[in-house]
Amino acid sequence: MPKTINIAAVQMDAAPAPTDERLERAELLVTAAAQTDAQLVLLPELFNTGYAYSDANHELAETLDGPTASWMEDAAIRLNVHLAGSLMVRERSEIYNAMLLFAPDGRMWRYDKTYPWGWERGYFRGGDGPVVADTDLGRIGMLVCWDVGHTHLWRAYAGRVDLMVIAGCPPDFSNPTFHLPSGVQLTYDDLGPVFSSLKGEASRVFGDMIDEQAAWLGVPAVNTVGSGHICTPIPNGRGTLLAFATMAPRLLKHLPHAGALEVSADMVDACKIVGADGQALAARSQAEGEGFVTAAVTLADEPPQPSGEQPPTRASLLSRLSSDVLLTTLALPTYRRGVRRAWHCEVAPPRLPLWSWGVLVGVAAVAGFLLGILIERKRKTL
Repeated sequence: MPKTINIAAVQMDAAPAPTDERLERAELLVTAAAQTDAQLVLLPELFNTGYAYSDANHELAETLDGPTASWMEDAAIRLNVHLAGSLMVRERSEIYNAMLLFAPDGRMWRYDKTYPWGWERGYFRGGDGPVVADTDLGRIGMLVCWDVGHTHLWRAYAGRVDLMVIAGCPPDFSNPTFHLPSGVQLTYDDLGPVFSSLKGEASRVFGDMIDEQAAWLGVPAVNTVGSGHICTPIPNGRGTLLAFATMAPRLLKHLPHAGALEVSADMVDACKIVGADGQALAARSQAEGEGFVTAAVTLADEPPQPSGEQPPTRASLLSRLSSDVLLTTLALPTYRRGVRRAWHCEVAPPRLPLWSWGVLVGVAAVAGFLLGILIERKRKTL
């Protein structure tokens, strides 16, 4: 028989803070949600640290017996809820962005974010794909943030799950501001039509796309996000600006100062619980800040089979190439140096598919051509 369960989606401020402080805030929110009879409580991505591109991230990674996972297990048992959220987990010589789901009886399921978004690759590596948690509530499919933009991950859950849970903390990098130490600020409007075409995409991916894919699967879905505004340094700022210059050559004049490049953005408005028809049952806006929403969802007695053609991704090809290939590759040296410094160990060489190398070679060729033009111009002025 179909059954109804109560779900809470928690929204936490994305600004970094000490882990013990953030766990105290999470405790208050999860306890309050449990008092509304929520049976499943979902915390955002990196709820225990906040969101920033900082060298401190490598030291903040915890093992599965560390303070965050221990608190999650204890809270799930003590409050009699299923509790999920993501954190950076160190396993041997690698760091993952792992969503942990704890049951009230202490059982745990783990899903590692498959697609670190762009610069995130400087702080953790990608995982191996879908995980179905066979809980007492039902069969739960798990995704973390930017994973939702990849239709093949949704398709891997087709006919296998009763519910999708997504722990996210997405900055709206479809509408960012870049800051140079000279005081110059650049938005996509300053960078030409190619970049301007990306504006608003984050809301479509974390808004419409989640709704459409959940409706196609025929299951409810819950998505969490961070709230507020972030401003953070960019790993490998010079490489990033040089890559951007392949589509906006005017950026080359800023290259000497790009090592201190920073980016700021509001967080995406997408904390919500949607029904199996893709319609929102509850949502918390960015203006409401830290807090949670609850809703009752109905789960089928057997995992439904999708009907019709799967909706296409709402993430553009340009967005996926830059986020999954270009920026991730530029951030890799940050990851390797950081892990060696923090944990005194080596990391395995990255594995990129053949087509990724083709993209990188093409971008490098164009970037080299533009850099050559810049150098030649400077030489003639001397």
